[in-house]
Amino acid sequence: MTRTGEARPGLVIFDCDGTLVDSQEVIVAAMAMAFEAEGISGVPRAEVLAIIGLSLDEAFSRLTDGAGAAAVGRLTERYRQAFYTLRQRPDHHEPLYHGAKSAIEHLADVPHVLLGIATGKSRRGVRALLEREGLTGHFTTIQTADTSPSKPHPDMILRAIAETGAAPEDTVMIGDTTYDIEMARNAGVRALAVAWGYHAGHALMASGADMIFDDFSELLAELTRQFMPGGAAA
Repeated sequence: MTRTGEARPGLVIFDCDGTLVDSQEVIVAAMAMAFEAEGISGVPRAEVLAIIGLSLDEAFSRLTDGAGAAAVGRLTERYRQAFYTLRQRPDHHEPLYHGAKSAIEHLADVPHVLLGIATGKSRRGVRALLEREGLTGHFTTIQTADTSPSKPHPDMILRAIAETGAAPEDTVMIGDTTYDIEMARNAGVRALAVAWGYHAGHALMASGADMIFDDFSELLAELTRQFMPGGAAA
């Protein structure tokens, strides 16, 4: 319980792909390699982008129109192998979106604000990204598809809340897909959407986003207003 006059922790949870990092090229390439290895061709790029954010088994189930567990399992393993191979190439390019790193660093320095990640990526993938970008240690809680059901199930957010001791009313989920927004709604937390990811703005608002932002400076200003009354974003 929070004592009178003691600030309660605020929890800011970020999605990863499409929110913090622009990984669409490597995801599309790894998907194509996985399908090719299984003798499947012609999966449209738009359909692949539409499922980014889901766990791999759910994504492949949708892309194959409900293929059996064995086929989905093979595709999932093919994808993981392909993604790892692509990440080792010297021309690998999976950049953070403009303003993402500075926003994270700013928020990580704010007292009583904790940062989290809730993503369909594997923990190995998240760890590799944070190490590459020098952001290891900035996130108090990291929830992945390795240990939780696929979005929009609320488990990842509920786990993050339990790990940090934050209250739902002091928690915000930030994402670029309807799965992120629906997950936030299912968990009973505020949902903020970003316009630079993989789902259209009108779909994000229709799924229940409280607000949608065009860049990280706008997003940081709103988080400053919510968690740092009277403060100013850097």
